[in-house]
Amino acid sequence: GFVTPFMEGLRTGLAEVAAAGIPLSETHVLFSTHSIPSTDAAKSGPSFRDFGEGGAYAAQHRAVAEVVVAGTDANWSLVFQSRSGPPTQPWLEPDINDAIRDLAGNGIRAVVIVPLGFVSDHMEVKWDLDTEAMETSNELGVLAIRVPTPGIHAAYVSGLIDLVVERRD
Repeated sequence: GFVTPFMEGLRTGLAEVAAAGIPLSETHVLFSTHSIPSTDAAKSGPSFRDFGEGGAYAAQHRAVAEVVVAGTDANWSLVFQSRSGPPTQPWLEPDINDAIRDLAGNGIRAVVIVPLGFVSDHMEVKWDLDTEAMETSNELGVLAIRVPTPGIHAAYVSGLIDLVVERRD
């Protein structure tokens, strides 16, 4: 229920990019989630599991992204948003805006942004993605399509109901 809305949104976004005449080879999918301090990310999940950079936090997001992007042949990466805290404290990177800049510098003409770490269109999504990331993309001449969050998608709501019933029973 959680991944279905993202899968549908990604396919719709990629179709919009193709309709704009931009080939898949010049398109990149950005899976975005909230950045957290690097030290906290490193402590996520059991230490014996060696989840790599970003700990279990980033590994879980990458695993879901792989399911969402499967069958599309699209290039993708995990990016982060909403960094806060003192500038001396390292947080997970790259920031979505930095990633868009880097991709544009490497010939990418379109990005499809999937807000994988969010279930609804709250202010963090609306500001970081719909305002800042779109402004960055526009400044660079990169077409940006933002996929909807699951919100009230029937598959997501049904999945939540299933989880509640499972716990109840």
